Parts: sequence; structure tokens; C-alpha cells
Amino acid sequence: MHIEIKQESRTDYQEVFDVNVKAFRQDSEARLVDALRKNDEVFVPELSLVAMDNNTVIGHILFTKIAIIDKNGEAHISLALAPMAVHPACQKKDVGGQLIYEGLEIARQLGYKSVIVLGHTDYYPKFGFKPASFWKIQAPFDVPDAAFMAIELVENGLTNISGTVRYPKEFDMV
Repeated sequence: MHIEIKQESRTDYQEVFDVNVKAFRQDSEARLVDALRKNDEVFVPELSLVAMDNNTVIGHILFTKIAIIDKNGEAHISLALAPMAVHPACQKKDVGGQLIYEGLEIARQLGYKSVIVLGHTDYYPKFGFKPASFWKIQAPFDVPDAAFMAIELVENGLTNISGTVRYPKEFDMV
């Protein structure tokens, strides 16, 4: 398998939808991706990436803008990593890892300072994610502390930032 990671293009949309449906065995995440693409306030085209093998989409990752609202009501911009999908036939072959590393690097180059993810506690720490509670950042809903994680893209990227994450309204659909 020769994997190429690239920015998603319009011609990839249907394949991205299909990969999300197959990976999650439902269409909620696929519909979430479609909805987030339409929100110019949070969608960052450079951070919607596909993994290709022989010109076929086998994986997708999306990072969108979110806010961390502090106790004074001030919003601090961060990114949400969600969703990430890999075709079931290609899982456990580092496709997800390559998508994550490339996405984090592009986000860093674009000037973002942090990323938040709700995910598997034995997977995301491999990439440097730690419980968001380390920075006194919390989810807006009830989730296990260890599953709600953050990573600083630059040194001290979350210093003096704490509060509750506010996701775009599109996330209410999942």
C-alpha cells in the first residue's frame, strides 16, 4: 500500500462520505463532515485531509475551529479533531497515524496552537495528546476525563487557557 495524504477536493466528497459510513457503520459522522464544510466560520479547507491509495480515498481527517470559553466568557480559538475515518479494510495499517501527523503539522504551520479530541484513550496519547483536564479544559457534555484530550501544537500553546469547549452547532447532530 502506497499512501498519499493530500487536501480533500470536491471530487473526493462522495468517497469521504462513503469511508465515514463504512468506518462508523452509520452516516452521522459522514453527515457531520458535509455540514461542517458548509460553515465558513469553522471549516478550514487545508485541514480536511484524505489518505489515498491508488487514487482511492481510504481515510479522512477533519480539523475545525472550536472555542475554549474561559470563566470571563472570553473565547480562545482551538481546533477539534473530528471525525477521523479509515476504511475498515485499511485499519491498523498506520493510515490514521499518517493523517494525524500530517494534520497536526499543517495546523501548526497555519498558526493554530492546540487541538482537542474526544477519542480512544490508548490511541491518541501516542501522538502527544493528554487529558484536557491537565489544562483545566472541559467538555461541554459528560465524558470520561481520560477520553477528552488536548495537545499543544506550539510550546505553551494552552498556557493560561482554561474553560469549557464550545463546538460548532453541527456537532449536535452526532
